[in-house]
Amino acid sequence: MIRHALPARVEVLDGPADPGLAPEGAAQASQLAAGLADDRLAAVVSSPMRRARETADPLASASGLAVETRDDLAEFDRASSWYVPMEELRAERDPRWRAIIEGRWDEVYGVDLQTFQGAAVDAVESVIADHPGGRVAVVTHGGVINAYVARVVESRKAGIFEPGYTSVTRVLAARSGERTLRSLNDTSHLRPRAGEPATTGERITER
Repeated sequence: MIRHALPARVEVLDGPADPGLAPEGAAQASQLAAGLADDRLAAVVSSPMRRARETADPLASASGLAVETRDDLAEFDRASSWYVPMEELRAERDPRWRAIIEGRWDEVYGVDLQTFQGAAVDAVESVIADHPGGRVAVVTHGGVINAYVARVVESRKAGIFEPGYTSVTRVLAARSGERTLRSLNDTSHLRPRAGEPATTGERITER
């Protein structure tokens, strides 16, 4: 499971905000594709939201695959008229930040936390069922990833870790139904190569 790259900040008057990637995010998506080039993926599956799709595209292209879009992998903020990266909300001491970390998602996004978590787990499980025995890259969002990892480690918390942009969290799915967390929040592909400028992709964020 892969969290999308850094998106642009967007606040709109009408309709949902659905930002694409910021320039830094586009660079992160390219690094992700290079970092997973040898993984022999069977499929690249993405949330329908722009920030996820634009992260998935370079990876799919490098793997010779088409992106498979699934509506049920969308984030809890899909209907929101604003998108502000969480680290910006925190730095600005925005009241929405406090509501989010206290679990009052209904006040900020009009979303029931338990319902969202159940749907997110079902979404990932459906990908597993459709690609038995294959290695699949699922490009989605921090909320979806947290929900599924919480299920794997049997945690009742809504947010158990802070996924970095384009971080890779690997889960082994056995045919018997067992799920094993192999790695969490891997951003090693974002480390600068010789002669390349560093990105801030390892910055911790909450969604």
